[in-house]
Amino acid sequence: MSRKACHAGSWYTEQGPHLNEELTQWLDNVPQKIEDDVPIPVPGARAIIAPHAGYMWSGQAAAFAYKSIDPDFVKRVFIFGPSHHFSLTKCALSQCTQYETPLGNLMLDTEIIEELKKTGEFISVSQDVEEEEHSIEMHLPYTYKILESKVDSIKIVPVMVGSLNAAKESFYGDLFAPYLADPSNLFIISTDFCHCSNLTRVPNKNLPIPIYKSIEKLDREGMDFIEKIDHKGYVSYLSKTKNTICGRHPVGILLCAIETLQKGYDNDTAEQPRIKFIHYSQSNQVKHEGENSVSYASAYVYLP
Repeated sequence: MSRKACHAGSWYTEQGPHLNEELTQWLDNVPQKIEDDVPIPVPGARAIIAPHAGYMWSGQAAAFAYKSIDPDFVKRVFIFGPSHHFSLTKCALSQCTQYETPLGNLMLDTEIIEELKKTGEFISVSQDVEEEEHSIEMHLPYTYKILESKVDSIKIVPVMVGSLNAAKESFYGDLFAPYLADPSNLFIISTDFCHCSNLTRVPNKNLPIPIYKSIEKLDREGMDFIEKIDHKGYVSYLSKTKNTICGRHPVGILLCAIETLQKGYDNDTAEQPRIKFIHYSQSNQVKHEGENSVSYASAYVYLP
């Protein structure tokens, strides 16, 4: 069973050659080195956080995360995306065997999916539900592009993440930690950051700065908790600020998985995991209430 690229032709181009050119250009725009003289791709980068909006808005932002990946080690890709339309209180797995993209198809790792299903902690969703959701699909062309030299041997494990409480995020973090520890696995965490519209509360609107600056301040507070790998602080921040980070639960699972792995490190001598945000942008610089914007942030995750 094959999942169609249902958002091709609207959220991004359905023309394979044109899409390839766009992805190439965005990747080429990423500098060869980033902050602290870190080279791109980043040695030891085993996970990324990247946005999932239409490519005209977030294509360049996502390129920073994808350019961080060293494709040489990757054999399997886990893609964690939030469920925007289907009500979930757990995580869901696919019943498909392949996902289509305008560049070519990506095969699913049905063996790992069955292994996860046997835990009893996942549900399966219908193909219609999968195809309506965009948070995973928007990462498929970039996944294909960055791994195109070995794409025939790559398999993916899409995970649709429901509305989880902190304890459930911790549970799934523990469950996925052994997979994250495997250096042949790449984790992709799909999320946008603050969504500002006439339907949402304007963050920090009383600050003596433009609204778009107050949005950035709000986002960067959350990014700081993520970089500190502080799940408890991150959950508290979300509860306090109500920031509309749509992939909050995939991010929470990542933080908990890393915290689980950290328990096995010698904190005094061992090199520690780190998360580093390397790009931040907004779809629009909001200056007046009623205007819309979505924030996009990209990060890499280094594991020793």
